Amino acid sequence: MPLLSVISPFLNERDTAEAFARFVKSMSLDVRQRFGLNVEVVLVDDGSTDGSIARYRQVLEGDWRIVELSRNFGKEIALVSGVEESRGDYVLMIDADLQHPYEVCIDIINTLLADPDLDVVYSIRADRLQESWSRAFGAKLFYRLINGGQRFVIPENAGDFRVMRREAANALLTIRDKRRFNKGLYAWMGFRQKGILYTPDPRAAGKTKWSKLALAALSLEGITSFSAVPLRIMSAIGVIIGCAGMVYGSELIIKVLLFGTDVPGYPSLMASISVLGGFNLALLGLLGEYIWVTIAEVKDRPLYIVRRIHRSGPIQ
Repeated sequence: MPLLSVISPFLNERDTAEAFARFVKSMSLDVRQRFGLNVEVVLVDDGSTDGSIARYRQVLEGDWRIVELSRNFGKEIALVSGVEESRGDYVLMIDADLQHPYEVCIDIINTLLADPDLDVVYSIRADRLQESWSRAFGAKLFYRLINGGQRFVIPENAGDFRVMRREAANALLTIRDKRRFNKGLYAWMGFRQKGILYTPDPRAAGKTKWSKLALAALSLEGITSFSAVPLRIMSAIGVIIGCAGMVYGSELIIKVLLFGTDVPGYPSLMASISVLGGFNLALLGLLGEYIWVTIAEVKDRPLYIVRRIHRSGPIQ
């Protein structure tokens, strides 16, 4: 039988392990009956400290492996390690907190298998339509920035929850970016892709590991990895400020030479220093972000280090 690899990174998800085991057991039976696919489960422990691995080993059944990373490398990297460890003809990425509904998992698998011309079926969160105007505006601005001037488009509100054929998964593995923004990489690699709307379920247990600061850092990672628009905006602001300064300086010269008007020195000087100093500091900070991304790539360290791989028996 063809094989479906279910990949799920986790961080301190001991309390969801039993529910996850039931979830993938039901999926294995359902996928085999509906689509004629065997299922393997590839979990990636991204530096858990709560005994999650021991709990998963107790409750998982069937064919499974747990890739134990040597420390916390982040979800973006953990997903790559899971794909590299997988052997399936198809790869399904889901979260260990079970916010990705069972019915949607079956739906995206069915959508991919029903159309031989499709390579990837991804999910789009529909619940963000109900977010506050500030978050909605921020999301719109982010996608405007990151998609500006690109030859490809990163779909809004699409995440890692997706299924892909092995050819697309192998293509993803050839991308060895150290500072990864997977949403952008999925779009960059191309292939025939289709999006499906869904509404996430509540977490099975525990709390999200994504703080607002972490989400902001991930957004900045995406912009510095995929867009030069912020640099162009800063350049445009610099040109505007320079032109405005020339106009203002010309006006002062004319007033002094023709009309003998006294020039207010201190206020105008402080305003100029504040504007130019703030602009230069912002530009230096932005350049620093881009330089840091470049340094991380040049070092050419491995994406991750595996401490141990925990295995079950082979498929029966």
